[in-house]
Amino acid sequence: MMRTRPLKVALLGCGVVGSEVARIMTTHADDLTARIGAPVELAGVAVRRPSKVREGIDPALITTDATALVKRGDIDVVIEVIGGIEPARTLITTAFEHGASVVSANKALLAEDGAALHAKAEEHGKDLYYEAAVAGAIPLVRPLRESLAGDKVNRVLGIVNGTTNFILDKMDSSGAGYSEALDEATALGYAEADPTADVEGFDAAAKAAILAGIAFHTRVRMGEVYREGLTEVTAADIASAKRMGCTVKLLAICERAADGKSVTARVHPAMIPLTHPLASVREAYNAVFVEAEAAGQLMFYGPGAGGAPTASAVLGDLVAVCRNKLNESTGPGESAYTRLPVSPMGDVVTRYHISLDVADKPGVLAQVATVFAEQGVSIDTVRQQGRPDSAGEASLVVVTHRAPDAALSGTVEALRKLDTVRGVASIMRVEGE
Repeated sequence: MMRTRPLKVALLGCGVVGSEVARIMTTHADDLTARIGAPVELAGVAVRRPSKVREGIDPALITTDATALVKRGDIDVVIEVIGGIEPARTLITTAFEHGASVVSANKALLAEDGAALHAKAEEHGKDLYYEAAVAGAIPLVRPLRESLAGDKVNRVLGIVNGTTNFILDKMDSSGAGYSEALDEATALGYAEADPTADVEGFDAAAKAAILAGIAFHTRVRMGEVYREGLTEVTAADIASAKRMGCTVKLLAICERAADGKSVTARVHPAMIPLTHPLASVREAYNAVFVEAEAAGQLMFYGPGAGGAPTASAVLGDLVAVCRNKLNESTGPGESAYTRLPVSPMGDVVTRYHISLDVADKPGVLAQVATVFAEQGVSIDTVRQQGRPDSAGEASLVVVTHRAPDAALSGTVEALRKLDTVRGVASIMRVEGE
């Protein structure tokens, strides 16, 4: 039986995503009512600049007092799309305290303080949903939380930032350098005026923390995620990857240790074979590869950012939370029963692609090989080539077998001390095999 009294929704933030949420709630009102079993009503919109014209939104709904809005007591669901740590954290906890469930797209807050937010939601018997916090429109959080809840996930490997994927894709397809590709991404609106969060890997690290926590049923904070950005990736690195039959992607990688006693989470550029499904992810798209014991290999692909795609994920959560409200139930909360420690990057087993500038004379390769042997790192392939543009120098490219990252880093430092090594041109991990 259809309930006639509407469920009231408070919207915190009305920027690119928030305005799309409001638009879809209005244009798809009848469909949402049918899917939920009750009408939903936008009861208030908290913004910082009330004078800005917002098409399709009743000006009477606009307020600058977000705290008063979430404290009203008649609000059933709060949608938080303002981002950042504060005031978002305080507003969300206040919403729980005053009887509302929360739908959030705030990856930074969830990666930093997700455990406390889940605890507050459970204390008050409310929902905390956040599909939009990771990979935009791609259904990923709910499949990990619910569809794979009976399985054991061992690895999550993905491209979770559209800006960096666009930049690397342009470097690969056009031969452009990093700065040129970033300029194009900025001109097209894929990169912010300050792209630091994207290009230095902070955005991807927050998403990795969330994914690792859900996949492995343990608590992973953003500070525990190893992070490297792509600002040091060069056109030469891209060219080296092509010679190996690879491409370069900024990857978020979450893994359960082979013995099952720890997990790792990391974000860094890596070479992946062109045969890997992630290699074909182009432009600003996202894709996440999940490996589970029973389900096997699963891939989730689609637009990872933007107003409409992210709003789609928000509205999906809104429907689920409203259904729970009508059924007087809540959805799944935090699952952190395994309490697994997060291993440091030095313990992670990886492979390296190392490009060295060396003296072009006999015995250099033997010296380099000795360093690898002393560090306990096995060499997979090696290629040496003279450099006609630089008399007396050669390029030496070494690809290792898998070894602890600390041993590989130690190898690079030892190589730098050799008199015959003029410089380390590039270092990059190799993944996806």
